[in-house]
Amino acid sequence: MKLLNTDIKNKVLQSMMQILDSKRKEIIAANQKDLDLFDKEDRAMYDRLIVDDKKVDGMIAAIKEVLQQDDPVGKVKSEQALENGLKIENKTAPFGTIMIIYESRPDVTIEAAVLAFKANNRILLKGGKEAINSNIILEKCWHLALEENGLAADWIQLLHMNRQETQEFLRNPTEKLDLIVPRGGERLISFVKEHAKCAVLVSGRGNNFLYVDKEADWAQSLEVILNAKTHKISACNALDKILVDVNIDGYSNKIKELETILKDQGVSVLVDEKVAEVLTDSTIIDDESIWYEEFLAMKCVVGAAEDFDGAVQKINKYSGGHSATIMTRNNDLAMEFMNQVDSAAVYHNASTRFTDGGQMGVGAELAISTDKLHHRGPLGLEQLVTNKYYVFGNGQVRTS
Repeated sequence: MKLLNTDIKNKVLQSMMQILDSKRKEIIAANQKDLDLFDKEDRAMYDRLIVDDKKVDGMIAAIKEVLQQDDPVGKVKSEQALENGLKIENKTAPFGTIMIIYESRPDVTIEAAVLAFKANNRILLKGGKEAINSNIILEKCWHLALEENGLAADWIQLLHMNRQETQEFLRNPTEKLDLIVPRGGERLISFVKEHAKCAVLVSGRGNNFLYVDKEADWAQSLEVILNAKTHKISACNALDKILVDVNIDGYSNKIKELETILKDQGVSVLVDEKVAEVLTDSTIIDDESIWYEEFLAMKCVVGAAEDFDGAVQKINKYSGGHSATIMTRNNDLAMEFMNQVDSAAVYHNASTRFTDGGQMGVGAELAISTDKLHHRGPLGLEQLVTNKYYVFGNGQVRTS
């Protein structure tokens, strides 16, 4: 893997910004072809597929943000001089070739590639067939930017494969793959993990929980719940499960108020057996698998929590390990919740919608990792490198 200097990488990004702006009408027209062929009934997927002027502006802004960030490659993480005269440096280094598999969202073709490229990685993009026209023109834009700056187009490639061909490529890649990042639902992630022969960094699955403690500010809780559930249903940081402590003052009335407010916003509500004692007309969960499900829809589950420990146990059992919130005035309890809940991001009195690279100060992100190796949470520029030890000697040999 050839190391590119920072100046060349930044020039490619500057070219790309100009190219996207000059070709925005062609990009939007290509996207319209995809939209015309798509079933609008899958609202979450359809929303992810749309590319308009605002989306193109967002792509350009994402590139500009990465352009302004420091090059993450070659940074010294640690250094030491040993008694035998060896000097050892641990420095950041590119992964090599990163494959990104994603559904629907054409902006990933820009936002994921720009991060991986500035971190000096080759990028293989495998987008969904529903965004094929959009992705083809965006790949052409990348190739123009690379060629304008004297680089080969194969730094960033769009793979044209069906499901069976992708499966075979994962099992027997025709080139070395160093990391695969699947961005999408549970089926996509399972497919990649089943067939890949290299490291897979899991991202994208939400199924986020919010627990309303008995000491919560109820009005604040309702506001946070509505934002987390309805602000953007297609996002992996949207809320799916709400647990209300049965010991909160006015429990029955509060449950009824919550249902009314959610339904007024167009959210369908499922309930567990305990909540159904209060909400007698609501649909009761009839299959445990629903607790594991990420909805990506105007739908949620309202369940009862007998106590704090029961809420934590339920979250750790069923959630996707993405984001979880506690609503409470008890700061000590909130910290206990944040320590015990096994998620990439844990919140006290705030919406799960903030689990986002830009919102968390990381900048543009490739994905939200729910893995624990090698990184957890937003995958920004600094997380798209690995490390390498540089050992400098003067003829030293080991004798013991």
